[in-house]
Amino acid sequence: MSTADESQNPFGQVNGHVPEENGLVQYERDKAWVIVAHGAFDMDTIAPLTEALQAAVAEHARVVVDVSGITFADSTFLNLLLHINQQTDLRIVAPAPQLRRVLEMTGADTVLTVQPTVDDAAR
Repeated sequence: MSTADESQNPFGQVNGHVPEENGLVQYERDKAWVIVAHGAFDMDTIAPLTEALQAAVAEHARVVVDVSGITFADSTFLNLLLHINQQTDLRIVAPAPQLRRVLEMTGADTVLTVQPTVDDAAR
């Protein structure tokens, strides 16, 4: 027997499973440094992404962040992107509809370069 509340609960479980933890994958593509981020990013979980972006800025003229796997992002995440954008040529790739709405509602989409693919962003 299942209830309506069983699919999602306050302990972060979805359909009885704990969602995958945040993660980053990094690599170089066409002289750009690419960071693929997945998971939820807020003030409690942003540190690894902050460190990765700061290291990338120190070494690369263009930084690409693939955000297609981000499931949640708050103002801490948005502020980080805007801050990094002031330091380098930052490109954002494939935001999910929810994140795209946040970028549009805040006007960040007029400041940040958003591209559909990593290949487009790395050029």
